[in-house]
Formats: sequence, C-alpha cells, structure tokens
Amino acid sequence: MEFSKEFDASGLACPLPIVKTKKALADMTSGQVLRVIATDPGSVCDMAAFAEQTGNALLEQSTENSKFVFYLKKA
Repeated sequence: MEFSKEFDASGLACPLPIVKTKKALADMTSGQVLRVIATDPGSVCDMAAFAEQTGNALLEQSTENSKFVFYLKKA
C-alpha cells in the first residue's frame, strides 16, 4: 500500500505509540496515509480505538517480522 509518511514506534510502550501517531497525523493533510510500525501488542486494540475516536480510517493492519503495521488515512 502506498503511504505518505512512516512512523516507527518500535520499542515504545502504551500510550506512546498512540500519542506519537496523533502527533504524526497532525502534520499531514486530509487523505494522506500514515504507516505506523509498533512492537507493543496493545497497539492492535489501541490503534483501532484511536481511529474510531478520531475519525481517521484504519485502512489495514498486519504483522510483519514480529511487528505490527498499521495504515491510517487522515480524515
């Protein structure tokens, strides 16, 4: 999937992946896609809840090399 920006939250524990994802999205324009990489297993539930609460679309989530990868489209 194509993305405009990538944020690597590897090694960060809750709530930092969400806090820093929110900051990364703030610098983007509507419609752009942010790729987030995380190692915290809690980020799977957190990212879905974050997307729902903020109105940003969680386009895809997967696991690659023991890391969680999310694609968020800015609202």
